[in-house]
Amino acid sequence: MSIAQPPLIVILGPTASGKSELAIKLAKFFNGEIISADSRQVYKEMNIATNKIQDTKQIPHYLIDAVKPNQIFTAANFKQKAINIIKKIQKRGKIPFLVGGTGLYISAVADNLEIPQIPPDEKLRKKLEKDIEKYGVKKAYQKLLKLDPQAKNFVQEKNSRRIIRALEICLITGKKFSELRKRGKSLFNVLQIGIKIPRKTLYKKINQRVEKMIKDGLVDEVKNLAKKYPFALPSMSGIGYKQIGKYLKKEISLDDAIELIKRDTRRYVGKQMSWFKKHPSPEQIQQRECKKIKWIKKYPEARNIIKDFLSKAQ
Repeated sequence: MSIAQPPLIVILGPTASGKSELAIKLAKFFNGEIISADSRQVYKEMNIATNKIQDTKQIPHYLIDAVKPNQIFTAANFKQKAINIIKKIQKRGKIPFLVGGTGLYISAVADNLEIPQIPPDEKLRKKLEKDIEKYGVKKAYQKLLKLDPQAKNFVQEKNSRRIIRALEICLITGKKFSELRKRGKSLFNVLQIGIKIPRKTLYKKINQRVEKMIKDGLVDEVKNLAKKYPFALPSMSGIGYKQIGKYLKKEISLDDAIELIKRDTRRYVGKQMSWFKKHPSPEQIQQRECKKIKWIKKYPEARNIIKDFLSKAQ
């Protein structure tokens, strides 16, 4: 990789690991600005369940509150907007920090993924969703692998949302999802730092966060959103909104909804870590362009790694 490429620092990790706090401290120290790589914080009006940063005055944040909950926002949209923002930050002589836990968003920029810009087909998507409800996600995953065996490198077998999107692309285009989603030439000199946190500690933080969300008014937030937006929207299927939606529809009790939020957050954390652990991918190893994640526990470790990285990048 050429050292002439402008630097990009990625701060990643599972939900509730402390990414935002760490990134703000690092951005202050290194004169940086933050681009959110969170597929939920991108939506306006969705604040509590997404644990959205409210005070963005001390450090500029981008791609938070970018679109309305009823607007389509794909990984391809994110990539285009994020790259434009990163280049503007670099032109101002500052350091861009890409911060979040949405693996596809991070990879889209850091690995310059060539993501197919194919709009969702709502009719097909609903059919696939019904098939999963009826036959299970395992059968849908097997169907995807029959169409595209290499999809296993990009799509997790229990991630129904990603399976539906991959099937959608295969069926609409008649091409393999993996062939349409390849890495391009690196745009930046990327350093990826991940937060390592004991599972027991993480689960405790998740429970505390969910309890705080309820105290902060999550039920009212979802109630107000439901007046304007249907729960069928991708934005409304996020953790917190979906479960409280069931409570508001009198399908479950509030206590059950709270426990579901905790459980589903733990499951999502598992999916996040599976994504990060697959780094580097077989394709990257073959191309000898691995960008390994440097896992840290505390701020001083991250600061020292970044100092060393920036000194070599100049």
